[in-house]
Amino acid sequence: MEVGVSYFRAIGPSRKGSLVGRRGVKEYRAPEALILIAADRDQKPLVCPSCGSAEVERIPLRTPDELQGGRVTLHCSTCSRTAAYIPRAVSSAVLPEAPRQHH
Repeated sequence: MEVGVSYFRAIGPSRKGSLVGRRGVKEYRAPEALILIAADRDQKPLVCPSCGSAEVERIPLRTPDELQGGRVTLHCSTCSRTAAYIPRAVSSAVLPEAPRQHH
């Protein structure tokens, strides 16, 4: 071993190009996911905050009554990133009350 040169040994098999996190799943960073989810909730056009593509698919597709429950997945066909969220209920039972008028 040479003086002044440090050597180290990698633990485990060498993985060139491996993804961090779940294998094969590319997720948005938190700020990007929040931007995309906010656009979807506001029913604005979906544009990928990572690559700028307008090829973002929403599953399930938006329906006129929008009463479906469950998970919404947003997937960019260009960069393959995904974000998922549970839509909040929009009914009079969960909306805040209007302030009461004091006489």
